[in-house]
Amino acid sequence: MLSFGSLASFILVGCAISARAETHTIEFVNNCGFGTPILEQNGNVLSTGAPFTINGPLIDAIAYLQTVAGNCGLEGQGCTIIVINLINPTSPGTNSNVSISLTPPAAFSVTTGYGFFNGCDGEGADCTNANCPAAETNGIVPVNPPCATDNVNLAITFCD
Repeated sequence: MLSFGSLASFILVGCAISARAETHTIEFVNNCGFGTPILEQNGNVLSTGAPFTINGPLIDAIAYLQTVAGNCGLEGQGCTIIVINLINPTSPGTNSNVSISLTPPAAFSVTTGYGFFNGCDGEGADCTNANCPAAETNGIVPVNPPCATDNVNLAITFCD
């Protein structure tokens, strides 16, 4: 049987753990009038356009707009890809990082952009053409600002 002091300690530890819970939401806006937003991680589709919330970090995920003709391969080959790492910072350099990739096998397909919200509001990037300076191309990664805010969310827009 737990004593009152042990029970109080147990409750305090439980509250401290739940207060530190990590959560991130990704929302999509498809202004193209065609296609399906895809969010996937390690080949598993997490969303086909509905808002997606994860309890914990989201590491090595990608998003892209699958066209009606299915021009994007599995993992977005042939299309503009958003590379996503959302994580609460625990030490310097462990920030959320998001980038747009046009490095082959990715290729420009539609105007694509992203922006953080619920922290780092106003930070993000847009690509309106294949010569996008904000996109990773051939292994050259632009300096897109990371986000060092806990529980930051992400909005991805196609044809913005």
